[in-house]
Amino acid sequence: MPETPQGWYADPDQPAQQRWWDGVQWTTHTAPMGQAPAAAVAEAPAEAKSSRMKVIIIVAAVILAVTLLTRSFGVIVMLAGVFLFFIAIYALVRGSAKLFRVRSRGAAWAALGIAFVLMFIGSGANAALGGPGSNPTGSDSASTEAKPFASTPSETPTPSPKPTTFEEVDVTTVVPFERTTVDDPQMDVGKTAVTTGADGTKVTTYRVTYVDGVEVERELVSEAVTVAAVNEVTSNGTRQPAPAPVPLVKPANDCDTNYADACVPVASDVDCEGGSGNGPAYVRGPVRIVGADVYDLDRDGDGIACD
Repeated sequence: MPETPQGWYADPDQPAQQRWWDGVQWTTHTAPMGQAPAAAVAEAPAEAKSSRMKVIIIVAAVILAVTLLTRSFGVIVMLAGVFLFFIAIYALVRGSAKLFRVRSRGAAWAALGIAFVLMFIGSGANAALGGPGSNPTGSDSASTEAKPFASTPSETPTPSPKPTTFEEVDVTTVVPFERTTVDDPQMDVGKTAVTTGADGTKVTTYRVTYVDGVEVERELVSEAVTVAAVNEVTSNGTRQPAPAPVPLVKPANDCDTNYADACVPVASDVDCEGGSGNGPAYVRGPVRIVGADVYDLDRDGDGIACD
């Protein structure tokens, strides 16, 4: 029953009885037809009042929460205006909002006007008190205007942006050679040979950053050895030389010093006397071998020849 004031009406479900309409919906209160108990009538408005009281408590709780969080009177007034704005719109669409005592479209238009006034007042109060969302330009400008009377600081010009450029730079460095020593078995002991060393070169590439023509950063990009270094090698000989042959010295008495106990003449060949040799020189034994048996006189190898 939209747009119907509260009261007792025929129960749509039970025609033999009547039911209380609270202006918004059917309630649980019933009575026989033609009888309207005073207690029930009093109780129904109490129920509507209870619903309105719940809404008021909820709105009050929201306002209190906003007050505690924002501590701003302007915000509270603005929220109240927004809340009333939505109630007015609802009443304009439905024709009324009896739950909030807006019973006609005229009252809804009045509520809409009040909502705009509240939002305007709340916005002004918020800006004046410097609350959340307010623009502090006024106070800042006032303090800015007051500064020239106290002192006149020189204005610092805003620096213009400096150009930034990049460049890849190659840096060539020397790679020094190393010195080593090795043994050479192909060279006699006491001899030394040196292989001359040579330095190498290395190219390092950097990415250089310049700000206004001044280097501010250098980043390594790559490294490459273009010429390898040649090490200096010192070779020391380790080979022992062969012993020198013993020179054949002819003694003054023409006897070979490789033999003793008998004079073995120095000749192209010497044989034992009485043997099968053919000379041209002979020796009578026994002869002791003290050096090299140059004439092969000791055939049995016992150190005594021509025995």
